Amino acid sequence: MPTDLDCKAMFNMKMQLSPVYYYLCLSSFLPSMLLQCCGRRELKCAVFVPYRAELSDIGDYVGSDIQISWLPNLDELMKGYARNFRPGIGGPPVNVAMAIEVASIDHISEANMEYTMTIFLRQSWRDDRLSYNHTNKTLGLDSRFVDKLWLPDTFIVNAKSAWFHDVTVENKLIRLQPDGVILYSSRITSTVACDMDLTKYPMDEQECMLDLESYGYSSEDIVYHWCESQIHIHGLDKLELSQFTIIDYKFVTETMNFKSAGRFPRLSLRFQLRRNRGVYIIQSYMPSILLVAMSWVSFWISQTAVPARVSLGITTVLTMTTLMVSARSSLPRASAIKALDVYFWICYVFVFAALIEYAFAHYNADYRLKEKAKSKANKMSSESIVKNGKQAMVLFSLSVAGMNQGLMVSSRRPQRSGAETPSEEDVEHRRGRGARASVEREQEKKCCSCCSKCCCTCKPLQADTIDVYARAVFPATFAIVNVIYWVAYTM
Repeated sequence: MPTDLDCKAMFNMKMQLSPVYYYLCLSSFLPSMLLQCCGRRELKCAVFVPYRAELSDIGDYVGSDIQISWLPNLDELMKGYARNFRPGIGGPPVNVAMAIEVASIDHISEANMEYTMTIFLRQSWRDDRLSYNHTNKTLGLDSRFVDKLWLPDTFIVNAKSAWFHDVTVENKLIRLQPDGVILYSSRITSTVACDMDLTKYPMDEQECMLDLESYGYSSEDIVYHWCESQIHIHGLDKLELSQFTIIDYKFVTETMNFKSAGRFPRLSLRFQLRRNRGVYIIQSYMPSILLVAMSWVSFWISQTAVPARVSLGITTVLTMTTLMVSARSSLPRASAIKALDVYFWICYVFVFAALIEYAFAHYNADYRLKEKAKSKANKMSSESIVKNGKQAMVLFSLSVAGMNQGLMVSSRRPQRSGAETPSEEDVEHRRGRGARASVEREQEKKCCSCCSKCCCTCKPLQADTIDVYARAVFPATFAIVNVIYWVAYTM
């Protein structure tokens, strides 16, 4: 039966013999080697080196060119290791150093008050039970070895949901240093709650937090602190978001005091976000300004064009309402009044005021025309009465004077036999003719005045005084309100 020395000799033969003689020799020893391995119930042969071979035996079967004899014996390190107890239990608390690298911030939702972040969370602590002193090299272990170690029970306080990545394997890293310092890194994606103040939306700045805390160990057992090299967050400076810009961030170390459970360490990453206003100016503010300016076009349209002015006013009001509803669809239904809502209502008031202005101007123009026509009619009736009275008095005085003159002549001269004296019927007939003539003259004047009035109404009306004032007052007022609005919400 071949021994372990025979196996070594076989590997050394490959360097001296030709490949043909080497494989012939190997085939002669193969059956006996298999029987020996099966009889010993352990596979230490050089031909079949198993995955679970002892690390201390690996160096005995490889060439002298590869030196891995420094690898510690993990079985000996794990003897008596209790992963359910923290390092140094009963003694001082374990110091855990934290470091964060931000991979991405995928989505920030104002409606749900949350954001989604992918991070690399690195934790480092010292466990003297895993120290080895025969070498100064760091040992990198498989991610499946994590289940055998004690780990800090760190959790994200304000997380709504979180998960580890496992493609193509679990994205976890374990490194063991000779002095027992363990580095544990994992890739985590979490949806985190973020309380937002939207009163200045979309000119707002939000502060979101990522809180890390020990779930079960109090400050007497574990202490968190930021790593000394964590001066800035790797990846956050180069991160570009679609709606926000990261303007500042800071690290906070605090201890949370709970009356029922005690004091727990907490680390917080707080970063400040400023909303990008360009997209909102294009999608919300500019259309609102154009709608308000469109409503001012009616001030230059004639008041007689009632359908044109009414349809323009109603169209701008309805379009403004649609714009307000669509802009609020992506926001939470909160009671807080936002800056965008204030601007929408300012524009809505100006658009609606332009429609009301036409109604008031049109009513005022009709009222003035009616009053003017009424005053003219009253004046004409009073003048006709006065003229008719004067004409009647003149005719009466003339008739009386004629009668008196006729009587005086008849009294001085003798009456002729063939002549007839004027009777009372002749006098009344003359009065009637004079009255009819005066009435005909008044009717002619009335006809002339009516014709002139008709000619005046047929001419196009000029812009009313209200429209003239509105052309200057509305734009000036809207400009002043805009200045006040932007100063109030951007300062």
